[in-house]
Amino acid sequence: MRSLILLSLVAQAAFGAVLAPRNTSYACNNSPDLCSRSYSNITQLGAHDSPFLTSTSSETISFTNAGNQNVNSTAQLTAGVRLLTAQVHNNNGSWHLCHTSCSLLDAGTLSAWLSEIKTWMDANPHDVVTILLVNSDNASAADLNSEFEAANITSYAYTPPSTTTALTTWPTLQELISNSTRLVTFVASLDPSSNTVAPYLLDEFTFIFENPYSVTTLSNFSCVADRPPIVQGQTTTAISSGRLPLVNHFLDQNIGFGIDTPDTGNITTTNGKTGTGSLGQAASDCSALYGKAPAFLLVDFFDEGSTISIVNSLNGVEASTTGQTQPSVTAQSDAGGRNGGGPLDLGSGSILGLALAMVACLV
Repeated sequence: MRSLILLSLVAQAAFGAVLAPRNTSYACNNSPDLCSRSYSNITQLGAHDSPFLTSTSSETISFTNAGNQNVNSTAQLTAGVRLLTAQVHNNNGSWHLCHTSCSLLDAGTLSAWLSEIKTWMDANPHDVVTILLVNSDNASAADLNSEFEAANITSYAYTPPSTTTALTTWPTLQELISNSTRLVTFVASLDPSSNTVAPYLLDEFTFIFENPYSVTTLSNFSCVADRPPIVQGQTTTAISSGRLPLVNHFLDQNIGFGIDTPDTGNITTTNGKTGTGSLGQAASDCSALYGKAPAFLLVDFFDEGSTISIVNSLNGVEASTTGQTQPSVTAQSDAGGRNGGGPLDLGSGSILGLALAMVACLV
């Protein structure tokens, strides 16, 4: 953990973070020390598949192990998560948040989820939020813009000077807040050259690169650039391109039929500070490789393990954070897996949902 803190401080010094003037009037993203920092010079904790929960009355869930989080997006934001990701699917003509297939897990409409985020942002005027949408069914910019407008959230949207090339300089958090442009939205993928309707919807891989995902072994996490294809295996090129580093750090398990689900049995290790496959180790390794801390760390079940503490350490704000309220209900791990269940824990409804999802994927 000492190496993680050292790398964090070195990276901050290199970008002028340590000597930057501090805003003492209020906290930006839970710390006054972050207000003067560039959007590209902070690390944001991300909730992978933010709206896909293990169980909730507000969702249609056929296969409980398809969930990636314990608590909803509001609780995630309140705890300190600042990057929310979700998959967007066309469900009978409506844009829904579905996990792989709407037969497997349907978390409702995109506009309803955006409205939830808007409500939280209204109540927290000094916070910058990032959304990353996986455009599973190739929604157009106009399609997505309609959902954002229905949620009345476009007034917060940030549009950079250029939407076709990575930025050399991002605004500070204070600038985004003062300009009321504190919602940054990426879409994977969306052709920026044809997006004239909603330029605030940014093509992810124009601005971001990612390491590999779909990891099923704790020892197989890697920091090497994997997407977009133009920088695959070329991490130095990815960094020099100006793209922001997003580190996927969630462990899956294959349950057969080509289906991967979150490996909940190892979640406290995956989200832990030290050890093989831990988030802390990945943050340290990737910071060393990139020459700076990652811009985003994306995890499953963020409220288990030490994710918030690790991100605070990377940002160098352990002593100045405020308002990070942890969820009151968190699933607990035991020898048999989270919630006392084994790695599959399939009921009859789960089996039906899995079968329907498999059929949907084959059609």
